[in-house]
Amino acid sequence: MKKSSYDAKDITVLEGLSAVRKRPGMYIGSTGTRGLHHLIYEVVDNSIDEAMAGYCDNVLVVLNEDNSVTVIDNGRGIPVKKLEKYNKPAVEIVLTKLHAGGKFGGEGYKVSGGLHGVGISVVNALSEKLNIEIRRDGHIYQQEYKRGNPVTDLKKGDKTDSHGTAITFYPDLEIFEDLDYKYEILSSRMKEMAFLNKGLKITLVDQRTEPDKKEEYRYEGGIVDFVNYLCEKKDCLHKKVIYIASANDDNEVEIAMQYTTGYSESIFSFANNINTSEGGTHLSGFKGAITRTVNDYARSNNILKEKDENLQGEDVREGLTAIISVKLKDPQFEGQTKTKLGNSEMKGFVESTVNSKLAEFMGENPTIAKIIVNRCIDSARARNAAKKARDLTRKKSLLEGGSLPGKLADCSINDPKFSEIYLVEGDSAGGSAKQARDRRFQAILPLRGKILNVEKARLHKILSSIEIQAMITAFGAGIGEDFNIENARYHRIIIMTDADVDGSHIRTLILTFLYRYMVKLIEAGYVYIAQPPLYQVKNGKEVNYAYSDKELESLKKKYEGKKTNIQQYKGLGEMDPEQLWETTMDPETRTLLKVEIEDALIADDVFSTLMGDKVEPRRQFIEKNAKEVSFIDI
Repeated sequence: MKKSSYDAKDITVLEGLSAVRKRPGMYIGSTGTRGLHHLIYEVVDNSIDEAMAGYCDNVLVVLNEDNSVTVIDNGRGIPVKKLEKYNKPAVEIVLTKLHAGGKFGGEGYKVSGGLHGVGISVVNALSEKLNIEIRRDGHIYQQEYKRGNPVTDLKKGDKTDSHGTAITFYPDLEIFEDLDYKYEILSSRMKEMAFLNKGLKITLVDQRTEPDKKEEYRYEGGIVDFVNYLCEKKDCLHKKVIYIASANDDNEVEIAMQYTTGYSESIFSFANNINTSEGGTHLSGFKGAITRTVNDYARSNNILKEKDENLQGEDVREGLTAIISVKLKDPQFEGQTKTKLGNSEMKGFVESTVNSKLAEFMGENPTIAKIIVNRCIDSARARNAAKKARDLTRKKSLLEGGSLPGKLADCSINDPKFSEIYLVEGDSAGGSAKQARDRRFQAILPLRGKILNVEKARLHKILSSIEIQAMITAFGAGIGEDFNIENARYHRIIIMTDADVDGSHIRTLILTFLYRYMVKLIEAGYVYIAQPPLYQVKNGKEVNYAYSDKELESLKKKYEGKKTNIQQYKGLGEMDPEQLWETTMDPETRTLLKVEIEDALIADDVFSTLMGDKVEPRRQFIEKNAKEVSFIDI
């Protein structure tokens, strides 16, 4: 190895925002779609902070035709007076220095969200260009920036009676992979912010389409409206949404909840409007308190007898949809993605609120209370049935890993980091895949027909499904209480189904199972979807594959006037092993789609819509999205 020096001359100091441009992933997570959207969230979060402080009730977000983004609010406007220490306007310091802003112990904000003061400066650093207009102190002020540096001085312009901040930024293609904003993801986020901030109006406009898309979000009911929205596509056990709230000098908590006939819990927690997807102290406080309160009510009203066991947390949360929103002065975030609330005092605050306010609600609404308790008792019976089913499968060595399913063709490598398993539809495709694979690191598990729709079944019924048992056993990480991602036998689980309606349905059923019962596999980036070709195009000895109708048309033009043979693949079983390896399984040439949860609320909503009991929301979804389907086998 070549020796390298490590002396004073080798120390590099990245001045200003150059550190952000050097390592953007450290600040926004990625330079892909997620990071691109994060820029918008950071600018909008500043406007939301103004709303939480009581100075803003209107936010406009525009996706411009040239892929720039404009965010306008009617807040106080970023301060423009000079800071003596720097001899520069306050707005310039906010836009060019990390950890500069009104959220670090001053009087600017009692509570705030965003990236704790680095947000707007990071957006500026990662933008090819940024323009800011501030209406404050009776005048309009403007300034321009390029890649984090000011290119004009702050200009004081015309007089105005209005107030607020308008920022237009152009994400830098030197940093980002592309500038493809996903309207649905942004729409979900803006809707979420409007739900969490009662009375705030947020308008989202997409000028990239013809005609423009425009949606306005404003909810006077706040998180009660949020729960109503989440439960629209579910059957509810009681019409009235339960709402409880409490506040003291430093903390606020709001909780809205409703029970449905479904079998999965949908609980979303927020701290200062930040989606705490990893939970934290506020969620722990809620879970402990709701279990205790329901048990106390059931005991004191003699619904649970002396000989009966207490209800467990999972019994009390089955079918529950809930929003927990807390506001606090100095949030401490933990976890891998900094989305877990760590403030210890919040656990006790939420617990005491739920203990007293939920008990009060149940006492005043005995009909709803009895419906809830009886539902929880049914859940406990189902849990005991599931436990017996698990014990039975353990005896058969299915969940212990002592005996792998007979139809699994396993790989020879034992290291999960280098191992992958293909979930293949049917024995015919399974046979081709077994012949095509590289036995060293590729395992094949054929699945017969369509697996059980877990959205409509409890765990004991799910565990009785042979195909689901085979997946649980093959993956090796368990299910439910037994799930441990450290025991996963493969770090790539690849769903490989036919490119037709049945194949799409099977893929959706598998994804529903993984999302509801093994979501940590998806969060860890272990789940993929194979992309087999739709067509083979032969011209003499030259063979090409088309993975879409667009690619097929391109190949037709290439060979126009020549004799070509086009074969459409309706199923994986129509490919010989060599073709399947070359197109779909060879790591050197294949394309895999990684399954990611960009937005848990969207994911929860889509699975409830497509796989739940209600037919009308599914029909509306199909009508709305039918025009976007480019290939379907009829």
